Amino acid sequence: MYIHEHQNWPIFVWDKEKVNTMLNTVNKAVGYLYGKLSVLGFDNQMIAVVEAVAHDIIASSEIEGVELNNAQVRSSVARKLGVTLAEEVSSSRYIDGVVEMALDATENYAAPLTHERLFGWHNCLFPTGWSGAVEIDVAKYRKGEMKVVSGMFGRERVHYIAPTAEKVNEEMEQFLTWFNSNQTCDYVKSAIAHLWFVCIHPFDDGNGRIGRAIADMALSQTEKSKMRFFSISHQINKDKKQYYDILERTQKGNLDITEWVMWYLNCLLRSVEQSDEILSQIINKTIFWQNHIETGFTDRQRKVLNLYLDGYPGKLTSKNWAKHCKVSPDTAARDIKDLIDKGILVPQQGRVRDVFYGIQCNENILVVPFAEE
Repeated sequence: MYIHEHQNWPIFVWDKEKVNTMLNTVNKAVGYLYGKLSVLGFDNQMIAVVEAVAHDIIASSEIEGVELNNAQVRSSVARKLGVTLAEEVSSSRYIDGVVEMALDATENYAAPLTHERLFGWHNCLFPTGWSGAVEIDVAKYRKGEMKVVSGMFGRERVHYIAPTAEKVNEEMEQFLTWFNSNQTCDYVKSAIAHLWFVCIHPFDDGNGRIGRAIADMALSQTEKSKMRFFSISHQINKDKKQYYDILERTQKGNLDITEWVMWYLNCLLRSVEQSDEILSQIINKTIFWQNHIETGFTDRQRKVLNLYLDGYPGKLTSKNWAKHCKVSPDTAARDIKDLIDKGILVPQQGRVRDVFYGIQCNENILVVPFAEE
């Protein structure tokens, strides 16, 4: 028996004592994060929003196996929020549409969630009317059966069967009434909204991404803020197997959703901690440019420094400098030597051919870009 087949569906229950304890932990972590944000100016807060929203959009698509161009997503988010990036690229109409959906959910969190609004989001995800090689109904609820399956043809495993197509309108009406009238705006609402929506699975495709956008909308309602500083989709993508496992267990269980809510809140807590790392990058970048406001830099030097201060995943080496700036190794070496002489780049230990550099933000902070390539 699936969760929607129980007599009292959708009257969910959960262990309030256990959940409230976890809620207190999440609230403290969010409060700490907002405390760190308070020391930043508005411009740097908006840079943090761009990073969080971009991570959220990219990760939500990756969960479903859809890869988006990172630079295009960041640039599209920045343009729509009026933020100037050091490295900006043009973006496709499809990515602009996906970004519009995500921002509508958070920037317009106080507006009612309606059938028409969801249809608009669905159209952003599938503007051509096709999902890969399959033609689907776009901007309308599904007309057929919906099964979540995996495995090869003939050996499929059925994970979940959603309510019949005939019930979808009624189910969605009930869901939207609850979402728009629910007065308890805490993080539990986001957990329930996500679960409830994907249990209905009202569209032919895109239910996961739209469900996570609805969850983000509920997060913004909880905080009464248009500015998102952490990405739960980014954390869900890291824990994708657990995500699908807990969803399947919940959808095949009864109406006690304690396990799902606790997992979701734990995931939320980890996403706040991850955002703290991103915020530290932004603070370091702010400190760096404040300390070097009078220092002379070439355009190439500014470009590469911004790239690595923004968290570029790789070593800052002479070879990578030449690649980023499309210059000769000799020119890259001269650029780097100039910054070493100014006390901005600090050589790190390594073989002569593999020397990489840290960026000295101030006397106490040395940013060492490094990742396996």
